[in-house]
Amino acid sequence: MSTNDPRNTGDPEIAPSRALANEPAAEVPGLREVTQRYDYRLTPYLQSLLRGRPAHDPLVRQFLPDSRELHALPHERADPIGDIPFSPVKGIVHRYPDRVLLKVAHACPVYCRFCFRREMVGSHGEPLQGAALDCAIDYVRSHPAVWEVILTGGDPLALSPRRLTDVLTRLATISHVRILRIHSRVPIVDPESIDESLTRALKVATPVYVALHINHPQEITEAVVAAIGRLLDGGAVLLSQTVLLRGVNDDAAVLEQLFRRLVTLKVRPYYLHHPDLAPGTSHFRVSIETGQALVHTLRQTMSGLCMPTYVLDIPGGYGKVPIGPEYLGARTSDGRDVKDSRGMSHCYPE
Repeated sequence: MSTNDPRNTGDPEIAPSRALANEPAAEVPGLREVTQRYDYRLTPYLQSLLRGRPAHDPLVRQFLPDSRELHALPHERADPIGDIPFSPVKGIVHRYPDRVLLKVAHACPVYCRFCFRREMVGSHGEPLQGAALDCAIDYVRSHPAVWEVILTGGDPLALSPRRLTDVLTRLATISHVRILRIHSRVPIVDPESIDESLTRALKVATPVYVALHINHPQEITEAVVAAIGRLLDGGAVLLSQTVLLRGVNDDAAVLEQLFRRLVTLKVRPYYLHHPDLAPGTSHFRVSIETGQALVHTLRQTMSGLCMPTYVLDIPGGYGKVPIGPEYLGARTSDGRDVKDSRGMSHCYPE
């Protein structure tokens, strides 16, 4: 039975309280405390898209509160990927030599229930503006090894076009910064906001890549396709990142449909993220072995153009590493043992 089958949710024997799309979360017993602990917000577009969907729906699971969010495990962390130890100045995370994160926004138009920065965004975060923004950009300017700046947050595309233009223009004047990348959920959850004024803000001298966060093929509506088209017409290069989520997309057929559709829209699947250890998100996590098996299946059926890299962010800030299935085996007297995508062993002479 598919893991997306509503009869196979993997939930505890006592069903959790979960909001439905047509009722305010604060009115559902047990959810007021969730929405007080973790920010909750939907765009009008998303409210319309979710209306009438059942609690086990893959989109409802992503966006509507669930009482299990109050159940934090001992090994879950408020800063699961280690932003704080690598933040030399406010708004900057400098974990890798050639690139930095610039947390230019602290808010999102929606708050995903599995967010790894749920303790740092929205009401838990602070805006980066004025002298603090100047200091962050000065940090980038004073570190010539920084080749790429990744705008994150919060959601950078939730900023006004005026503020986005200001930040991108200032970064584009730094000669050693050759790539600007924006990570965003906005084109998926508020597609009508991707208008001419926003796409104009992305037109700077430095190449701009936009990584769309999208987890399920049902998120690709006609409005989203139109927003993607406007971004492409504006000159952005589009990537995607997907979080592997139990009960949402932990199914090879669902992932294949998603990645194939993205490629036909000129969006290159970039990362398939193993879920991070954010507090109250254990009900979303699958085992690494499950993820590896899914990727192994996809490798058999899909073009490499459709294949993202399955990655894990090591807790504590040690970085992102690929954790896909292994094909290279032990060294033998004749060479190396290599398995093909069907699991058959072959000798590679060396």
